[in-house]
Amino acid sequence: MNTSPIGIFDSGVGGTSIWREIHKLLPHENTIYLADSKNAPYGPKGKEKIIELSRKNTELLLQKGCKLIVVACNTATTNAIRHLRKNYTVPFIGIEPAIKPAALQTKSKTIGILATKGTLSSELFHRTSDLYTNGVNIIEQVGEGLVPLIENGKIDSPAMDKLLELYVKPMIAANVDYLVLGCSHYPYLIPKLQKLLPTHVKIIDSGAAVARQTQAILTQNNLSAQETNRGNCIFYSNRNPKVLSDIIQEEFTVEALDF
Repeated sequence: MNTSPIGIFDSGVGGTSIWREIHKLLPHENTIYLADSKNAPYGPKGKEKIIELSRKNTELLLQKGCKLIVVACNTATTNAIRHLRKNYTVPFIGIEPAIKPAALQTKSKTIGILATKGTLSSELFHRTSDLYTNGVNIIEQVGEGLVPLIENGKIDSPAMDKLLELYVKPMIAANVDYLVLGCSHYPYLIPKLQKLLPTHVKIIDSGAAVARQTQAILTQNNLSAQETNRGNCIFYSNRNPKVLSDIIQEEFTVEALDF
């Protein structure tokens, strides 16, 4: 059995929402998490820069002996995962907005997607969207400003409340019955979104699906750790370890690392 860690990276602290689901499903697996907060958000950056940052994160995780890498960032997945899979031999798990279940289950035939500019403008997003949303009206909203507030520990702030209300109002007016979260930072906003949205609107994120896919790929590649193992989780931030520590609220090592 393989005790090498699972590597996880994001443009900041948001991918911990993905780590949380992986750790819940696979508590026996060791994990290393990279919060590339000094470069957050990835959304406004061009494709080449996103690939460059994704390569940097990947190579650091490989140096630390990771057996599989989870790209816990929608923007990095949609812009860089094809490049990563082509250039590195380790298995990669990506994260995309959960458009498919929302499009298949909507009754009002209108769904909302809250995501970064980098995700909504990507080729992969449009391919997935075109595949599953025939006959479904999509209200796309760029969540400009949300990631910096989360990265600065300002989830509970008037500025956050103001932005969320601005972004959600057109979706309510359009009668959405599903809201798809297209950024791994956004699950931390679910309690606030639930207060703003009508009670019948369901919020979907990709965390649990990514965890199940991680488990499946580990099994297929004979990379799983023994279930008797107690998983050790290490977190690195290149900006403010306290924000990362406050987000995870767990007794795990959080370290500052310049990368």
